[in-house]
Amino acid sequence: MRFPVALGVLALAAGCASQAPAPSAPDGGPANLPGEAPASSPSSRPGGYYQDDGPGDNPPADLASVPDAVPAKEPLHRYANRPYTVFGKGYVPLSTLQPYRERGLASWYGRKFHGQRTSSGEVYDMYRMTAAHKTLPIPSFARVTNLANGRRVTVRINDRGPFHGERIIDLSYAAAHRLGFIQAGSAMVEVEAILPGQENADGGEAGPETGREAGHEAGHYVQLGAFSSRDNAEALRYRLGAQLGWLRERVEVRSIGKLWRLHVGPYDTGEAARAIASRIESELNLKPFVVVR
Repeated sequence: MRFPVALGVLALAAGCASQAPAPSAPDGGPANLPGEAPASSPSSRPGGYYQDDGPGDNPPADLASVPDAVPAKEPLHRYANRPYTVFGKGYVPLSTLQPYRERGLASWYGRKFHGQRTSSGEVYDMYRMTAAHKTLPIPSFARVTNLANGRRVTVRINDRGPFHGERIIDLSYAAAHRLGFIQAGSAMVEVEAILPGQENADGGEAGPETGREAGHEAGHYVQLGAFSSRDNAEALRYRLGAQLGWLRERVEVRSIGKLWRLHVGPYDTGEAARAIASRIESELNLKPFVVVR
């Protein structure tokens, strides 16, 4: 059986993309790719995709309502997690589900690969929440967050790629649409693996950075804002993480009352929390204050 590798789209004007030959082996598993196909020409249309790819002709009317992938315990694919080589570079996929977080450039792939088989052997459906990744286990699940706007989706990893430029993940058309970068063609994102048992009731992962539903420690916190919209709180959290790297691991979004509150902490004393609040105020146009919970 043939297992095509989807390469997605490229939004960089000075880039060049080409389709990788399909990895295949006599026993039906992935094999090393023998070389690179000739490059295709960029499209003159907006969106950063190439002339032989792009949106479908008749996308679903409810594309914005396509649900996230639902994490589940699935056996890892027999072949798709073996070491492989593409364009002379070797890759060693993770052989177990384990913590993983990375920030980098995401792209999307569309009609060129719609209906073809992915590295898992499944048929690629550009209107479902799936993605291609070079090393995350197949199948596995990941949360992808657009760092520019805070939007996030949960996708199922069922393909390998992308293998050009600095891209770290290729998303389905539906996932990119939900994240808001269809026209741009690419976006800076955070990719975080979702492990069994780490989902919480609102569909998010209680990871060490987000602290959602997991940060119940008592102590002094610095409150940076309160929002009626969780998306707005998440957007500010990611902007703060990008601007204040030293603060990133201690920022969390909590649902308190009817608002989503952005907290930093905990700190053992009010004095320590006030010192952090003062430092944040001096570096950003914010007026934080200390709360105890």
